[in-house]
Amino acid sequence: MLTKRIIPCLDVKDGKTVKGVNFENLRDAGDPVELGALYAEQGADELVFLDISATLEKRKTMVELVRKVASKINIPFTVGGGISSIEDVSALLNAGADKISINSSAVKDPGLIDRLALEFGSQCVVVAIDTRLYNGASRVHTHGGTKPTEIDTFDWAYEVEQRGAGEILLTSMDHDGTKNGFANDTTSKISLRANIPVIASGGAGKMEHFIDVFKNGKADAALAASIFHFKEIKIKKLKHYLKENDIIVRC
Repeated sequence: MLTKRIIPCLDVKDGKTVKGVNFENLRDAGDPVELGALYAEQGADELVFLDISATLEKRKTMVELVRKVASKINIPFTVGGGISSIEDVSALLNAGADKISINSSAVKDPGLIDRLALEFGSQCVVVAIDTRLYNGASRVHTHGGTKPTEIDTFDWAYEVEQRGAGEILLTSMDHDGTKNGFANDTTSKISLRANIPVIASGGAGKMEHFIDVFKNGKADAALAASIFHFKEIKIKKLKHYLKENDIIVRC
């Protein structure tokens, strides 16, 4: 069995880490450079940095801030937000990112996944899927979760893998920030079909939720934000808890 990963997420807006509920009512959660350094020190397996307003504001990811975060950490670093070209990815990799995450741009131009995988390798390409129940079905949402599409979440997950994505970052908008647990049914349905890792995101509130998403959701990694930002759960303590419950993690 492969080691399960714990991944803190820095949702960044106007240079600050923020966190809300269901993608709304954002509040300040601290300095992303300081938080990134702290999580690396605490034993996080990876770090995700999402410039959540880049697409809405029609601008590129904040490269200099990415560079500052990268200089303070020694763990794999994924960056997303406003990425729409090979040039964008090159700039972020040069700034210290190890992987990039695309969402809205991939939905708009699915061929972008193919081109990035060909240019940089599938291991570099993470496709983020923001999903929410819409008109009774799981639908992909874009532009920071503000725009619903008619795209079926499960069909899209299958397509992005076929196009060369190396990993899926699956966020349940219905669960995001609620602290009521991950969307295990949706996660397991995608994980069992996919041949690439699936990162579950949205809903972590207590340590038991991580056991659930690994055992029942079949996730390869679990991503969380507010519980780490506001020190409700410490990464080292979480990993020891998971290990005691037969989840293989790197301590």
